[in-house]
Amino acid sequence: MEARFQVAWPGFTLNVDERFPARGVTALFGHSGSGKTTLLRCIAGLERAAVGRLSFNGEVWQDAKTWVPTHRRPIGYVFQEASLFPHLTVLGNLRYGQRRSRGRSGLINGAGQCVDHGFLARAWAIAGLGLKTRMGTSTENRLGKSAAGASADRNPEDGSGRDRFSLEHAIELLGIAHLLNRKPLALSGGERQRVAIARALAVDPRMLLMDEPLAALDLKRKQEILPYLERLHDELEIPVLYVSHSPDEVARLADHILVMDGGRVLASGPLNETLSRLDLPIRLGEDAGVVLDGQVAERDARWHLLRVACGGASLWTRDAGAEIGAHVRLRILARDVSITRDPGHQSSIQNTLPAKVLSLGDDSHPALRLVKLEISGSPVLARVTRRSAEQLGLAPAQSVYAQIKAVALL
Repeated sequence: MEARFQVAWPGFTLNVDERFPARGVTALFGHSGSGKTTLLRCIAGLERAAVGRLSFNGEVWQDAKTWVPTHRRPIGYVFQEASLFPHLTVLGNLRYGQRRSRGRSGLINGAGQCVDHGFLARAWAIAGLGLKTRMGTSTENRLGKSAAGASADRNPEDGSGRDRFSLEHAIELLGIAHLLNRKPLALSGGERQRVAIARALAVDPRMLLMDEPLAALDLKRKQEILPYLERLHDELEIPVLYVSHSPDEVARLADHILVMDGGRVLASGPLNETLSRLDLPIRLGEDAGVVLDGQVAERDARWHLLRVACGGASLWTRDAGAEIGAHVRLRILARDVSITRDPGHQSSIQNTLPAKVLSLGDDSHPALRLVKLEISGSPVLARVTRRSAEQLGLAPAQSVYAQIKAVALL
């Protein structure tokens, strides 16, 4: 997708010219008022930029001569608030959204209650399987791939050859089958937001836009819903634009990041590549750092530790219950990495790995330096004092050892 927008308001100007990946989660990251939501609204067609061009998979949605209204764009949109119809059941809300792209008869009555008991039986059978894709064995009897479902059908409208995303698949992914006949007032905040996400997916979108979907939830509800968002990250074949100013959400979900400030893009690119830039250190929370993808390779039951393989390197972290073979993410902060030229002495630090210095940059205080290291092909940041950097003679291409004091399993 290519997006170029200029929007001028009193005291604020959006000026963006970016290309977005065709797959994966792209986080629009920045503080409040940086222009994240305005950009998302322009892409959705909810905000019409005076100067703009938007094309998606070769289709022009906006330019000087073309304007495709929001309801004609094949998108799903999730707002901060669930905004469900209180007089309809969960299934009624899902079907209301689905009708804009296609319809089926015989599932709900005028009160929005499910009257297709075969559909309910299939949905509840799926609910019995629970969340297994991210945290265990895969769900093979997914309704969309069963003989009773239709999500394995190819989408005849867009010619992309991608799988049609069915209502049943959305219900399973978000774990809401047991909620279908409830009204929104009988749901928790996290359940309502899961229904809102399922409703956005039920229209079989070619792109999903999410505007801080967890912002209205307390910490407990956020932790409850994040595993479902991780399932979406793993299974969706469409691009997702995810607005957030939460470092934890970005670290857990994003493949790419676009950092905004004052209506402009400060940096964009693959998540770890962008986080490891020294010319513009981006802080995910209280410090600069990187996020690495890895796979659980070993469990040390005696000491309650896990060994995670990240490329050619292995890192030990505390055992949070992930299964052997599970794909996980690790966050390593620059403050938790020190550098030595001699790894031979005994130390309490469990992760000491050979590394190469790529570059050095200034930090937020004149006494400190940020050092970009390469460990088995992955960039890692370390924070050292200027005196230490000089005493060690740190320079690009130098071979050293990185001592990683703490690794956070996300």
